[in-house]
Amino acid sequence: VQLQASGGGLVQAGGSLRLSCVVSGSIFSIIGMGWYRQAPGKQRELVAAITNGGSTNFADSVKGRFTISGNNAVNTLYLQMNSLKPEDTAVYYCYRRWLGNSYWGQGTQVTVSS
Repeated sequence: VQLQASGGGLVQAGGSLRLSCVVSGSIFSIIGMGWYRQAPGKQRELVAAITNGGSTNFADSVKGRFTISGNNAVNTLYLQMNSLKPEDTAVYYCYRRWLGNSYWGQGTQVTVSS
């Protein structure tokens, strides 16, 4: 199973970005997938996730601004990020928990300027 994340970049505060995570090497499902992020000097934190029950969880800091979705036709998970803030600056990682294993993408840098 391979995950390829993309879509990061430099954006001004208040702007938007959409991250993508393409999954290959397995049957695609957004169940058990999500996004973490890690800012410099900080621990990796969960940003958004789709649980095994199909519900979504978001970090309090991104609720109302970020959405998570997927497109089965192109084996892709998305993270739509709106109203970005400088504190959203981090490397974003997609992941998938499947058949008892965890798989990670390589990370994509998001930088929000004030």
